[in-house]
Amino acid sequence: MQLVNGLHFNNIRGDIYGGLTAAVVALPLAMAMGVASGVGPIAGLYGAIFVGFFAALLGGTPAQVSGPTGPMTVVMAAIFVQYTSMFPDDPGQGAAIAFTVVVLGGLFQILFGVLRIGKYIELVPHPVVSGFMSGIGVIIILLQIGPLMGQEAISQPLAAAKAVPGFVSHIEYHSFELGMAVLAMVYGIPLLLPKLNRLIPAPLFALVAGTLFYVLYMEYHVPVIGDIPSGFPSLHLPVIDTSLLLTMVASGLTLAGLGAIDSLLTSLVADNVTRTQHKPDRELIGQGIGNSIAGLFGGLPGAGATMRTVVNVKAGGRTPISGALHALVLLAIVLGAGPLASEIPKAVLAGILIKVGTDIIDWDYLKRVAVAPKAGVLIMFTVLIITVTIDLLLAVGIGMVMASFLFMKRMTDMQISNISAMKHSDAATPLSGEENTILDEANGKIMLFHLSGPMSFSSAKAMVRRHANIADYQVMLLDLTSVPAIDFTSARAIEDIIVDTKSAGREIFLVGACTAVCDMLEKQKILRHFNTGHMYQSRLDALLHAQSIVNESP
Repeated sequence: MQLVNGLHFNNIRGDIYGGLTAAVVALPLAMAMGVASGVGPIAGLYGAIFVGFFAALLGGTPAQVSGPTGPMTVVMAAIFVQYTSMFPDDPGQGAAIAFTVVVLGGLFQILFGVLRIGKYIELVPHPVVSGFMSGIGVIIILLQIGPLMGQEAISQPLAAAKAVPGFVSHIEYHSFELGMAVLAMVYGIPLLLPKLNRLIPAPLFALVAGTLFYVLYMEYHVPVIGDIPSGFPSLHLPVIDTSLLLTMVASGLTLAGLGAIDSLLTSLVADNVTRTQHKPDRELIGQGIGNSIAGLFGGLPGAGATMRTVVNVKAGGRTPISGALHALVLLAIVLGAGPLASEIPKAVLAGILIKVGTDIIDWDYLKRVAVAPKAGVLIMFTVLIITVTIDLLLAVGIGMVMASFLFMKRMTDMQISNISAMKHSDAATPLSGEENTILDEANGKIMLFHLSGPMSFSSAKAMVRRHANIADYQVMLLDLTSVPAIDFTSARAIEDIIVDTKSAGREIFLVGACTAVCDMLEKQKILRHFNTGHMYQSRLDALLHAQSIVNESP
């Protein structure tokens, strides 16, 4: 197995340019994510460095660039507030526990990869993903309204929404004007000046231009980031409070689950752009290692970042070299340029983050709401609302349950439609001419109970009800020729049909059961109900036997 997945040196120029470009895009976003989390901009940069470096070298998606993302930042903000509020007299203790949770989340991600859970992320249906991502976008926008207007950020989305009237009545116009100018740049430059956007990505241009304008020309003070530590981060050993252990594990699982979904969805995007196939379990292990190390050095948790990954690929990046180089460039910036960022206005970062939030919202799905399946639309908006108002992973869980029930309903309808009970020839069932003749000549005394497709627990009741509604026959053929598999519940339903038929004094034949079906019936001791010579592979042979019984009866 290759030590670094997808590593080669045939694209070194493209990888260098992709890594440099991704770093330029990541710089303002990582700082903005750090501020939004409440931990500080340096934590965002540390997260981009450690997660970006180790996920690139040890992950399973060669062209992916990782770092703090909107969803992970929103969860980390909630975790940071949760644990620091538990220790009002010693917030440092709460912060240490919060970063220990980041380490735990990384370890859980490694476990997910070892257990090969990665492939199951692809089973999350699009309405669930759409509602979840759109909810994250709404949360980011709500949390940045305060800083955009020169006010302190509020960590809870509903509280931030309720505080909007207060923000408006106490608006700090200089911050607001600066933030609106940044919004105009991040939205306008890609549309009006695409060549400039290719040379200098709009978020970076807005960050530099907004900060320079404030430092050089504005005569009024607005809230700024403040002092940023420089130099290599120091190692912080995990701190575990035994009284909070279960809470910490739950928080770690939340980060791990969210990071897994976020990263592997971005991996699918990278696959589509590069026409490659990622290795999901290896990607989870790489992300987990990166997050664990980030937690040890006070960095934000991260995941595969869609915007940075696409920028990297479009700039020519194709191997892990580009992702690792992006992290090393950010490290160089942290080691030498930390003090230069202390005068960045919070309103500038708020404008950049609001653009990130609007980009995360699934506008494509929202445009299709009128023509999309109504059940999918219901799932999407349910997940969106729960994401914003209650909890992110709870929203995904409820969305998956709703989608699963919807899928079961569709499968059940298909299975029920494949259950037919006939006493005369029927074009819907593939019988030969001789088989149709035998059935018609029996004058309703032979009943063919035909099942088709895999049968599961969801259709078991319907199977028994359909059989109970048929009367006045002498011999029944339980035709399983077209059934490739059955489960325990449908096997017991078949046994009920057999027992009811025999209790009524009628004959029953088992026809065409494949090896898998026979094995299940044998394990459940159902085959013992059949008399010798009442099990056939050929439907015609069973019909001929049934015909002889009917002809011999008075």
